[in-house]
Amino acid sequence: MNMKTSVAIEKAVPVAAPDVARAEFRNAMARMAAAVNIVTTNGPAGLAGFAATAVCSVTDSPPTLLVCLNRTASVHPAVTENGVLCVNVLSEGHQDLSRLFGGKTPVAERFAAAAWSELSTGSPALEDALVSFDCRIVRRADGGTHDILMCEVEAIRQRDGGKGLVYFDRAYHPAGQAE
Repeated sequence: MNMKTSVAIEKAVPVAAPDVARAEFRNAMARMAAAVNIVTTNGPAGLAGFAATAVCSVTDSPPTLLVCLNRTASVHPAVTENGVLCVNVLSEGHQDLSRLFGGKTPVAERFAAAAWSELSTGSPALEDALVSFDCRIVRRADGGTHDILMCEVEAIRQRDGGKGLVYFDRAYHPAGQAE
């Protein structure tokens, strides 16, 4: 195969040693822009929420999302035991809210910082989210340190306008065209 490139290729770093692999992988993943979301749940195991970039579409038949959740996260028991969640897609003005849900802030303080409602599962839906996907967890798979949650969408609420919020190179950035 004859492959031509128009840009210089940086030296590849071998990732055989576990500590090198982890650091190199994290540094490389920082260069992959990702939408910022707040994932929430409520039910018998309690109210919980966390900031997440590891969310993606799986299929539209039935509408299904994939959400990755670290098993050591304080919210893990509530999310998995409740069996429901809401993926709230953040806009550019939600940086502070993302930081609250991404840190060690107590649950009550996290939710007090914004307006919430419910769609069909009882999980909190952020009132001014660009989109809220209200879901039921239908499968769980082992992803090393994380659970991979397959979530069927039961309800969707969208709002018009606004730019998305992405995380790239360890910083927040707006995403989308000017209105």
